[in-house]
Amino acid sequence: MASQISSSPSVKSPFIQSHSAALRIWHWLTFLFISGSIITVALNSTLLSPRDNVKLVQEQLQKKGVTVTEEQAFAVSHEYEEKVWDVHKLLGYGLAFLFLARIVIEFTQPNDEKVRSRIKRAIELKKDPENKAEYAHYLRVRLSYALFFLLLLCMVLTGLGMAFGRNLGFTREVRGVLHNLHEIAQYLIYIFIVVHLAGVIIAENRGIKGIVSGMINGNKHEH
Repeated sequence: MASQISSSPSVKSPFIQSHSAALRIWHWLTFLFISGSIITVALNSTLLSPRDNVKLVQEQLQKKGVTVTEEQAFAVSHEYEEKVWDVHKLLGYGLAFLFLARIVIEFTQPNDEKVRSRIKRAIELKKDPENKAEYAHYLRVRLSYALFFLLLLCMVLTGLGMAFGRNLGFTREVRGVLHNLHEIAQYLIYIFIVVHLAGVIIAENRGIKGIVSGMINGNKHEH
């Protein structure tokens, strides 16, 4: 997300920031949980898709001398898909916990590391004509992170609604709407991650060193 910056040696890029240990741990755990979610979705959409595996189940059982109908073969292949969805749900519960943890972290962060403070600072520095373009881009990046949190909230709430909808008395139509919203938020988050990674890689290769290491060592030595 930091791809269009041309920093000069005399001006420290706003993208080089200090990060608390709690935020760094949260960042990497969230990355791992979302990556796991992507993997489960990819598996069930490709290799473990029940309808795509019906013939395979029938063929394998036929070799053992057992003949089953398409409906029976579908039930077998569907069971494997359900196991992966169970893992997906667990990852979703983990993301729900991480979302709540991020709210707690925001309130316990040093004031200059809070999202609100950094957005406010970017708005103020954007007025500086010498670095206006850089800070304008930085502000857009910060606002995109705010969008990410809104999408994560949507994905978490709709996911929980799908998981507990029957127990809460949600109708099939309501659960269907939740499913659609969940998928939209999910794929938008996946797109965000791809763009974010691409932006970081481009920025690192254009001379803004320390974005990745900042999420490992906190960049505390820079302050």
